[in-house]
Amino acid sequence: MSVMIVNGESHPVDAANLMEFIKSLGLDPRTVAVERNGAILKRDLWENTELLEEDKLEIIRFVGGG
Repeated sequence: MSVMIVNGESHPVDAANLMEFIKSLGLDPRTVAVERNGAILKRDLWENTELLEEDKLEIIRFVGGG
């Protein structure tokens, strides 16, 4: 298991790819955007995106309202 920075905090990662990691956090992949090392990642690439220990992720949740 590796550790990476997620939203500014150290977080253990035990997932094969970004999609698995998002789901392991209990997040619905349809309701988040992910920035990896300063670049927004397209959702259709998440299943093929291997996470590295030096990665820095920012995960933003979309919230509806009116």
